Amino acid sequence: MEGGGGTLSELYQRSKKLLIKTRDSLERLERLEFSSASSSTSAGVDSPELSFAVKRDIAQIQSLCADMDRLWRLIGAKSQRDLWKRKVEQVAEEADSLKESLDKYFLRNQRRTQEARERAELLGRANGESSHVLRIFDEEAQAMQSARNSSRMLEESYATGVAILAQYAGQRERLKSAQRKALDILNTVGVSNFVLRLIERRHRVDQWIKYVGMFFTIIILIAFWRWTR
Repeated sequence: MEGGGGTLSELYQRSKKLLIKTRDSLERLERLEFSSASSSTSAGVDSPELSFAVKRDIAQIQSLCADMDRLWRLIGAKSQRDLWKRKVEQVAEEADSLKESLDKYFLRNQRRTQEARERAELLGRANGESSHVLRIFDEEAQAMQSARNSSRMLEESYATGVAILAQYAGQRERLKSAQRKALDILNTVGVSNFVLRLIERRHRVDQWIKYVGMFFTIIILIAFWRWTR
C-alpha cells in the first residue's frame, strides 16, 4: 500500500530512523541537564535548538504514524493488516513516550529557572537590607563623631573662658596695685579730696565694666554649650 508520502514500509522505515535520532537527542538533553545539576549550576543548562529539534522530530513521527494508520487499514489480508497495526501502534507508543520525556524535561527546566529567579530576588532583597543596615550604622557613627566634635569644642570654649577670667583677675590685681601707688603719690603731693573722689569713681566704673564683661562671657559659654548638645 502507498500513500502520498510513500509506501507503508517506507513510512515505517523513516519513522524508525526518526525514533533512533530523537531518542539520542533526548538523551543528550538529559545528560546536559544532569551534568549541570552535578556541577551546582543554579539555573541549569538548556539547549533551545536541541530541544526544539527533538520536539519537531516527535511531531514528524506522530504525523507518519497518522499516515501509516490510514494505510494499514487498507490492507486486504487480515494477517498483514494485524501485523502492520501492531508495528504502527508500537511506533506511536514510542513517540508518545518520547514526548512525555520531553515534556518532563521542559517542566524541570522551567522549575529550575523559576527557582533561580526567586533566589536572585531573595539575594537582591538581602543585599538591599544589608545596605540599609550599613547606612544606619554609618549615620550612627557620624552622629557619634559629631557629638565628640561638639564636646571637644565645648571643652576648648570652657578653657578659653577660664583663661579670660584669669586674665581679668590678673588685670584687677595690677589695677589695684597701680591705684594704691597713685594714691600714695597724690597724698604725698597734697592733691585735693575732689581729685581723689574722681579717681575712686573711675575705679568703680572700671570694676563694673569688668564684671559686665565677665557676665557676658559666661552667658556666651552657656549658650554655646546648649547649642552643641
